[in-house]
Amino acid sequence: MSASPTPPLPVAVPAAPRADARRLHPLDRVLVEAQRALETVFGNPPASRANPAGDTPDIALDETERRHAAGLMRINHVGEVCAQGLYFGQAAVAREDATREHLLEAAQEETDHLAWCADRLRELDSRPSLFNPLWYGGSYALGVLAGLRGDGWNLGFVVETERQVEAHLDEHLQTLPAADQRSREILRQMKVDEARHADSAELAGARILPQPVPTLMAAASRVMKAVAYRL
Repeated sequence: MSASPTPPLPVAVPAAPRADARRLHPLDRVLVEAQRALETVFGNPPASRANPAGDTPDIALDETERRHAAGLMRINHVGEVCAQGLYFGQAAVAREDATREHLLEAAQEETDHLAWCADRLRELDSRPSLFNPLWYGGSYALGVLAGLRGDGWNLGFVVETERQVEAHLDEHLQTLPAADQRSREILRQMKVDEARHADSAELAGARILPQPVPTLMAAASRVMKAVAYRL
């Protein structure tokens, strides 16, 4: 009896190159950034993680409570729009691949936050800020300016931004209507994520921002919150 033929050895097929690994033409980069801006400001980007509110009961709020909760969640939605603009602007000019990947990974989690806040606004019969294009554009420009100073300063902006966001999330957790547990669950998870982003940026070599930069960032944040609460 003749021996059965030996099956051929599998041939390794080289992996297809990642689309983002190729060197993009400047026009391609402009189109990528434009698409990101449009998706953030006018689109409805999906979350990659489940909404932390999950099966938390949506207890009916009176009109005053509903309007207050909606105002706070609109502020948080604007904060995520600003975070997207800041991180994409920083990533566009980051000098090291590791820094760029760090920023884009953080931006992905901020996309989750953006989607969760948008969901809660709809549940509260409200809407995002009318000035989201302005918030995004200003944050993107700030991100580019921060990135041009070098990756250490780039990461320093991440740390300062996230620490300030943690502080206002704490404030919102205290001032939300007691019955609004759905918003509260979303903000709790956001706070955990923001703290991790700041910690990771510090470990990656973030520089401490000199005064008056943190003070100016805090002042701009106060203006944004005052406007976004109503509009």
